Amino acid sequence: QVQLVESGGGLVQAGGSLRLSCAASGTILSISAMGWYRQAPGKQRELVATITSGGTTTYADSVKGRFTISRDNAKNTVYLQMNSLRPEDSADYYCNCRATSYTNYRVSDYWGQGTQVTVSS
Repeated sequence: QVQLVESGGGLVQAGGSLRLSCAASGTILSISAMGWYRQAPGKQRELVATITSGGTTTYADSVKGRFTISRDNAKNTVYLQMNSLRPEDSADYYCNCRATSYTNYRVSDYWGQGTQVTVSS
C-alpha cells in the first residue's frame, strides 16, 4: 500500500514561514496528484493546495499568494512552502496522494497522519 510521511510542522510566529514535506512510499504504481489539506479544531477538513503529476496546481483562495506547492516526482515527495503565516492558518495539515498501487490498481486517495502547524499572534 501507499504510506505518506509528513514533516515540517511546528510553531511559528505570525508572518513567519514553514515548509512542509510529504514523502510517499510503498507499492506505488503511479501518482496522479498530491496535495495538502488542513483541519482546525472543530472545523471541517479543507483543501489547501494540490498539484497534479503534470504540474497543474490549485490553491484555496485563503492561501493564494502565500503558499506554494511543489513536487519532486523522482522522490514521490510533495512540499508546501508557507509564507506570511497567519494565526488562522493554524491547523493539522494532512498530505494526500491520489495514486494506484501494486495491490490496488484503482485510483485511490491515501492520507498522511497529519502534522501540526501553530501560528502565534
